Amino acid sequence: MTRALLFDCDGVLADTERDGHLPAFNETFEHLGLPVRWSADDYARVLRIGGGKERLASLLTPEFVERAGLPDDEEAQRAAIAEWHAEKTRRYTAKVRAGEMPGRPGIARIADEAHDAGWLLAVASTSAEESVRAVLEHVVGPEAASRFAVFAGDVVPRKKPAPDIYELALRELRVSADDAVVVEDSANGLRAAVAADLATVVTTSSFTVDEDFAGAALVVDSLGDLPDAPSRVLADPRGVGPLDLVDLGTLVALTH
Repeated sequence: MTRALLFDCDGVLADTERDGHLPAFNETFEHLGLPVRWSADDYARVLRIGGGKERLASLLTPEFVERAGLPDDEEAQRAAIAEWHAEKTRRYTAKVRAGEMPGRPGIARIADEAHDAGWLLAVASTSAEESVRAVLEHVVGPEAASRFAVFAGDVVPRKKPAPDIYELALRELRVSADDAVVVEDSANGLRAAVAADLATVVTTSSFTVDEDFAGAALVVDSLGDLPDAPSRVLADPRGVGPLDLVDLGTLVALTH
């Protein structure tokens, strides 16, 4: 039997939304002279939309288009969104490479445990592949990152909460949903994983802590690293706790 451990990127590998994506979006808006700046509350609402380009496209109300002096035709607007997103990705990736976003507790540890036990590893994210690979290398190191398959960006037509990216990952990895576990941090990501029939561990992050995680196999504040950052269980519907660390044994129990 081959098992697989699949991670979302943003909010799971690192708290990238708060420390990376939001400031990179706002720096991009300022750099391009766009009449918008997202507050933390604004961004929490925008995060309900899957994908960076899709979040940018949500700005394009008639009023915004007029205020920003943007073209009216859809093709030109799509080109503008692609330009904005590329600029934002450059700025975000620079923040990752500068070490501004530390990895979340337990990620490197459990990736090593899974690899040593013969599990396949993957990241499945709606973020741009360049951004995902930068975060992955920063969090687990280049050697460990090379063990991961990466499914990211526009590789599927529908983004989370649609299950497409997880279904693609399972096909490409040739693993049954019964033999895989997902680590997510958002309700959208959880819905995508559950729709693909995947057992899902939720590790809450800055922008998702108050979301509805009904359907998760386990909800924790982090995977945990001892002794300094133990995991705190927030919901345990399958009764795998009590625990202060989510380890490979925990994940195996969730797939039964």
